[in-house]
Amino acid sequence: MSDFKHISVAQTAELQQAGEVVIADIRDEQSFAAGHIAGAFHLTNGSLQRFMQQHEFDQPVVVVCYHGNSSQGAAQYLAQQGFEQVYSMDGGFESWRGQLPFVTGEGE
Repeated sequence: MSDFKHISVAQTAELQQAGEVVIADIRDEQSFAAGHIAGAFHLTNGSLQRFMQQHEFDQPVVVVCYHGNSSQGAAQYLAQQGFEQVYSMDGGFESWRGQLPFVTGEGE
């Protein structure tokens, strides 16, 4: 069984800048709209199927939640579905918000 790994905000930003990762934000709709990492996919139960169709299993995925707790379960789930490189971002979006730019609005 595949497992996820932990990743820091800085490491996530590096992978994102290199275009090597998809960010999956699992927070609620209002929180996502209020602010999220640029280019993040809003991953919900309703968008899970679309997410799995749009992204290759060998593409690295970083799961983001509020503080880095809920993302661990979601990351484990994605790893069990066959995604090969899955990470849970330590500190969640609140940590990102304190360190790096983010965008507002619905996004993806």
